[in-house]
Amino acid sequence: MPYISIESGRLTAEQKKKLIKQLTVTASEITHIPAQFFTVTIKELPDENFGIGGKSINEIKRDYRP
Repeated sequence: MPYISIESGRLTAEQKKKLIKQLTVTASEITHIPAQFFTVTIKELPDENFGIGGKSINEIKRDYRP
């Protein structure tokens, strides 16, 4: 059974629902494996547990100036 895993920051229930559906549909279309065989998991990482370029996401968000 195909397994899709995604890691991200906090997501709403609606975002999770959409991700699960769209990832499954897209993977099924590409692989020609029926959608019912796919398993999708979402792992949420708090911003303080994830970093880029030596800074936590909390720091990046705090310092971001559009």
